[in-house]
Amino acid sequence: MPLVQEAAFQARLASLPVAKYHAGETVFSDGSTTGRLLVLRSGMVEVLKDGVRIAKVSTRGAVFGEQAVLLDQPHSADVRTLEDSEFHIADATALLAGDPTVALYVAAILARRLDCANRALVAVDRQLQTGAPHGAIGQTVEKAAALLNSGEEASLLYAGYPSDPFLPDSAQR
Repeated sequence: MPLVQEAAFQARLASLPVAKYHAGETVFSDGSTTGRLLVLRSGMVEVLKDGVRIAKVSTRGAVFGEQAVLLDQPHSADVRTLEDSEFHIADATALLAGDPTVALYVAAILARRLDCANRALVAVDRQLQTGAPHGAIGQTVEKAAALLNSGEEASLLYAGYPSDPFLPDSAQR
């Protein structure tokens, strides 16, 4: 993220209200529709998909709720605080549509996730094409998951990717 864009984004956050959550509280529930965009100000959260932790996030500026608003669908995971946490909170549609700085910030996050996912999928595809053992492919998937869940922001895995390369396409829909 360019420093100027990061600084402009942080300046924009200063005008937003702050919501405080205690450790163990649910911020978003899978299947809920809040219309909110939350940006981590302090603390640590976990992201759970079907009860499995897929991300642990503590980086200031991590964004939550963008996927739901951009895809016009309910939240796709649970977000729960691991310690007392604070979030800048906004109406997602209004903020993304009305503030190019925020839209660019979120777009950059999504672009990084997509780039990382593409690299991971190419690596797995190469292994599948060369007939690598399932164990080796599994290790590649685990490495990709670790990169995608680096803690810099809400992980790509939060969005339900990458898909399982061992399931047929019809089973992944």
